[in-house]
Amino acid sequence: MTFSDWMRRFPARGIALVATVLLLTQPLPAVATTLKIATLAPDGTSWMKQMRKGAEEIREKTGGRVKIKFYPGGVMGNTATVMKKMRIGQLQGGAFTGADLSQVYPDAQLYSMPMVFRNLGEAKYVRERMDDSLIKGLADNGLVVLGISDGGFAYTVCEKPLRRMQDLQGQKVWLPEGDVLTETMFDSVGVKGIPLPVADVYTGLQTGLLDTIAGVPTGIVAFQWYTSVTHLTDVPLMFLTGWLVIDDKVFRRIKPADQQIVRDVMGRIFRTLDDVNRKDNESAREALKSQGIDFVEPDAEERDNWEQIAIDGRETMISRAKYTPELVNEMLGYIEEYRSQHGSGDSE
Repeated sequence: MTFSDWMRRFPARGIALVATVLLLTQPLPAVATTLKIATLAPDGTSWMKQMRKGAEEIREKTGGRVKIKFYPGGVMGNTATVMKKMRIGQLQGGAFTGADLSQVYPDAQLYSMPMVFRNLGEAKYVRERMDDSLIKGLADNGLVVLGISDGGFAYTVCEKPLRRMQDLQGQKVWLPEGDVLTETMFDSVGVKGIPLPVADVYTGLQTGLLDTIAGVPTGIVAFQWYTSVTHLTDVPLMFLTGWLVIDDKVFRRIKPADQQIVRDVMGRIFRTLDDVNRKDNESAREALKSQGIDFVEPDAEERDNWEQIAIDGRETMISRAKYTPELVNEMLGYIEEYRSQHGSGDSE
């Protein structure tokens, strides 16, 4: 019996069969994925402008199959809350500092080892050679890194001039919540920091709970911390990074071609961010000066004091922060390599 004969003999079944075949052979409509991402960065900052720009480009290039919705300004809670919401699926990603991610993967904070970089040139040289290792480390812990940005150097700001690290003694110093590395540095000079999440620092300064903090210039301006301090010690204390990560299980549900679009777009956005952040930090320094913040310039001996204390405590930091010793040595080796080619001064 031919197919035509079968159709004439069993017309109802034939129609049903044809309909079923046509249904099964039609391409299924693409399922849109919305990535909900939380960040502490206030809306209107360069970070958020670039993030929204990237999200719009991704939406266009994937034909709406991948959308990104940002929740800025800490509206989704502090770091611990955001990570919890990622675990239970209320959020798919977040923007974090290296210190935040060190709770998942300790080496994410590798670049923030105190006083290890003297200038941005050294940091860039190391990042070009080591970012991939850190990205793999987070991938092994279930997080896809869409980008790492230079946050810039953190500087100490206070109500009095600080010329030596020992001057921190007796101050009410902010300790970023969960930051073992900074806590270890403070311990080395007998300072007991006050642990608080970033969102509570402004209130802490206003109420007198804190009088000394460390932050990048853009952060000091954006979070209005400058309103409660009078001096900035012009010694780059540590190099900070910002990371955008997505839960691996969610990302793998996006079709490979769209995954690549997301990676390509955000990769370009983060390269732009490095330049933008550098310029913004320079502008923020000038803004702080215009607001009357006194920039304290320690002399060479006083600068050496900050660096030597950090070096003396390095082994303890490596142990307590649970760094991978091989990665620490690799980073220090690249720094020495850079200095042998460019000199060891503070210039970039």
